[in-house]
Amino acid sequence: MWVDGGVVSTEDNFWDIIIEQLDLFQATEKEEGKEVEVKVEGKGSAEANFLVAKGSGEVGAGIKRTRSSGQKLGQTLSSRVVALRGLARTKIPLIVDDFHYIPRDMQGNIIRALKPLIFDGLPVIIIAIPHRRYDAIKVEREMTGRISAVEIQPWSEDELQFIPRTGFNLLTCAVPPRLSALLATESIGSPHLMQDFCRGLCGLLAFREDVVIKELVVTDEQLQSVFRNVADTIGRPMFEKLARGPRQRSDRLPRQLKDGRTVDIYGLVLHGLAHIRPALVSIEYEELRAAVREISNGQIPQLQEIARVLKHKSTIAATDQSSTPVLDFEEQDKKLHVTDPFFAFYLRWGELGIAPKEAILPEQLKLVTSLPIA
Repeated sequence: MWVDGGVVSTEDNFWDIIIEQLDLFQATEKEEGKEVEVKVEGKGSAEANFLVAKGSGEVGAGIKRTRSSGQKLGQTLSSRVVALRGLARTKIPLIVDDFHYIPRDMQGNIIRALKPLIFDGLPVIIIAIPHRRYDAIKVEREMTGRISAVEIQPWSEDELQFIPRTGFNLLTCAVPPRLSALLATESIGSPHLMQDFCRGLCGLLAFREDVVIKELVVTDEQLQSVFRNVADTIGRPMFEKLARGPRQRSDRLPRQLKDGRTVDIYGLVLHGLAHIRPALVSIEYEELRAAVREISNGQIPQLQEIARVLKHKSTIAATDQSSTPVLDFEEQDKKLHVTDPFFAFYLRWGELGIAPKEAILPEQLKLVTSLPIA
């Protein structure tokens, strides 16, 4: 059975989902009663009964009546008790998706309740973003040694290159290895991004059934145009939400960037993150602060100021409707995790977070071609 952690707002929600899938009930009712039989005897002459032929004899008659009395007994069990009993009886494997969305204290209650069943052989699978894969151990130390982490790797570059090679081959068009490799690098392990790149190239180059293109030839400018269009489509709303911060305040100090733009501290930290051009990585605090120093034209915020901003951004990201928060900040370790490839791609290519244009395609990655399309 499957529980989506993103829809669990209370612990009862968690157990209720299991109860529903097991088709169980929290309330039971039992009725106890007894019957009492009463027999009434009577005598009369035959003449008194018009259904009987006249005679001189007597007729005996009896009537039986039954009365019952009883009481109903009801019992209502908590959702946790009913769900745990059902899991113990059925031994159906339980999968909890997006476990990282469940609040930490609620995680502890759930794992502690499931622990005896896990020890008795109930399979429980927890799905979470990579850096939160040991949350179950953090909230319940006795689970140490009883959890096996199974890491699902992002798509490799070879796997990603399978997409353009296969798709463009169906269009009778060969993809140069250098272009295929560059598309795979910028996909940040996401097949969805690669598909968006291919779709963008098809639209830009106006593929048609009546036009035969033997080889895919793309200039740097065309490729940049595709990347920018994809970034603008997938990442702008979340970037703007994080740049605004928890609420718009008029008393935030203006911070000037070296390119002349003025932002507040929330924008400054995001531009520093964009300067790193991250993939799906964990960024140490000092690395981020160094990036902020490089883009800033004024005083660098203090450690506690940046930590406060990152904490707010992580909260905003966690309340978004996506299945995985784009950012996650571990305050204790002062470490920021970039968890979403679409957001990471926007930091590389989006208009609000890009590096100077001449630095977008490093020299070793440039295609540098002006050949016309065949």
